[in-house]
Amino acid sequence: MKILVVAEQRDGKVKKAGWEAVRAGRTLADATRGEVIALVIGNAIKEAAAGAGNYGAHRALAVEHPRLSAYSTTAYTKIVAEAAKQSGATVVLIPATSQGKDYAPRVAVRLEAGLAADCTSLSVDNGTIVATRPIYAGKAVTDVRITSPMQVFTLRPNVFTAGEPSATAATVDVFNVTLSEEDFRSVVTDVKQSSGKLDVAEADIIVSGGRGLKGPEHFVMIEELAEVLGAAVGASRAVVDAGWRPHDEQVGQTGKTVSPSLYIAVAISGAIQHLAGMSSSKYIVAINKDKDAPIFQVADYGIVGDAFEVVPAVTAAAKQLLGK
Repeated sequence: MKILVVAEQRDGKVKKAGWEAVRAGRTLADATRGEVIALVIGNAIKEAAAGAGNYGAHRALAVEHPRLSAYSTTAYTKIVAEAAKQSGATVVLIPATSQGKDYAPRVAVRLEAGLAADCTSLSVDNGTIVATRPIYAGKAVTDVRITSPMQVFTLRPNVFTAGEPSATAATVDVFNVTLSEEDFRSVVTDVKQSSGKLDVAEADIIVSGGRGLKGPEHFVMIEELAEVLGAAVGASRAVVDAGWRPHDEQVGQTGKTVSPSLYIAVAISGAIQHLAGMSSSKYIVAINKDKDAPIFQVADYGIVGDAFEVVPAVTAAAKQLLGK
């Protein structure tokens, strides 16, 4: 079994979700005596592609083009499909990031492949891959098998473990794909990023706020605590739906799945959709005035109290402890 894994990169560095997918691919390859081929798409990314060996890839393919510095749905679809065909891969693994969710179905159509999306576990049973994925908004999970010769899986970020990198670099081959103007139907003219803002999907510490904060103006205290801890700011779905915070901060089933070392949930009741996105955090601290809130069932530490009193006190204590 040959397994092609797309190791998604940004600014020349492979994202954590990309390495998680490579490691998942290696686990499948070990169980089937197969081969893992990492695919890195971008510009000037050969060095990043070599790092795929550190996470279990047997070899890597690098596709470089100046216009691939920015994401293009049509270009990525063409490249991944062609790489799968020419490498002889029968399994394609793609991180279920915003990009992966966009082009994975298109790749599956081109390859006439079955698609299992947003997988949280992959295993092998009698040589067949069994994928576990959530259904009914995370209220249940189901095991699925793809029966088509070609198979495409997208893997939920922060669920699979990348593990510690080894010192083994992968052999990198340049993979040439002829790209035309037709492959760049959308043109990126400018990219703006918030300076210093951490992505909740990548952060090691997250401070999230919920509807119990009563208004967007009260997220100032969440931001202050996050700044002291060097954390990212997260939010519940109710908060995002109300327009208090941007969607890229949403944690949960319909937002981002996170797995930080420390997750602090402030005024979040703990609906199952939210728990599905953060319950794998190493340590969970809940601050809520309702002692019966579901969030306390998964919390390692809980504080029953008014967030408007507790959070400033925690921030002050953190400043003193950290000398800030």
